[in-house]
Amino acid sequence: MTSALEVIAVPGPGAEDVVVGGPGPDEGAVFTGTEDGSIFRVSHDGRRIDRVAHTGGRPLGIEIDLDGRLLVCDAHRGVLRVDPRTGAIEDVADRIDRAPMMFCNNAAIAGDGTVWFTDSSLHYGIEQWKDDFVQDTRTGRLARLGTDGTIEVVLEGLAFGNGVALAADESYVAVAETGARTVVRRWLTGERAGTRDLLVTDLPGYPDNIARGSDGLMWVSIASPVDPLVERLQKAPMPVRKAVTRIPERLQPAPKQTVRVQAYDDAGTLVHDLDLPATGYHMVTGVREHDGRVWLGSLHEPAIAVVEL
Repeated sequence: MTSALEVIAVPGPGAEDVVVGGPGPDEGAVFTGTEDGSIFRVSHDGRRIDRVAHTGGRPLGIEIDLDGRLLVCDAHRGVLRVDPRTGAIEDVADRIDRAPMMFCNNAAIAGDGTVWFTDSSLHYGIEQWKDDFVQDTRTGRLARLGTDGTIEVVLEGLAFGNGVALAADESYVAVAETGARTVVRRWLTGERAGTRDLLVTDLPGYPDNIARGSDGLMWVSIASPVDPLVERLQKAPMPVRKAVTRIPERLQPAPKQTVRVQAYDDAGTLVHDLDLPATGYHMVTGVREHDGRVWLGSLHEPAIAVVEL
């Protein structure tokens, strides 16, 4: 059973992801990034909102780094580190194999400081995400950024590689495939190290960001429910798929409105399915469970939201 959704407005559109601050001065505060490049800190009770930085790009996934700074996946600038105390921004990575990233999206940080992050498409940036999604280019990548600064692509051919999260014991890294409606695992330890399989298949909609909660579960945001027209288009010949993305946006398939997140255990068993009325808030692209509260972000809404489990 869940409580009603509480929506907290922020001074910018598209508060896409959310992360909760750990021990220290920001403990319990929620950080989010908006379309205009701002990074906001929202107090745990939602009563105080401060802009702590401006990336000059489009911040998407946000994580808390080991030193208390924010690790930000900026769709335009790549991987950044942001100091919420000073607003200082450090460029970390904007290229893979010497080529600029097209669509840096989401990340997870291991206990040793290794960063796992996605570049969602080789062809389209965030302004044309629908083109990649409908054309189903399957050019998304998961990359590993080592503590020495080296970058290695570990998974290719992802159907719009999106959210990233690590298992509680870091035995695997998981990545959401938005276009395929799956969560892929790449095993990091044990007999299966270096192999991949699927943690979840046939999700009830298109996943965006994912995150391991304080409960140890893998939380998955469902940005919109399955669209039969989109499913058919993805199987159509490529000229048809490209033609659809060239017509005026008002005539293109539009994401259906929903507020839904799910949580899975390491066996891929569904533990929570929060399917809430999409009244006043929709298109959940960020999710973070923390001490029994589930925080939500949205690619379009000028707000974050929270619901009590």
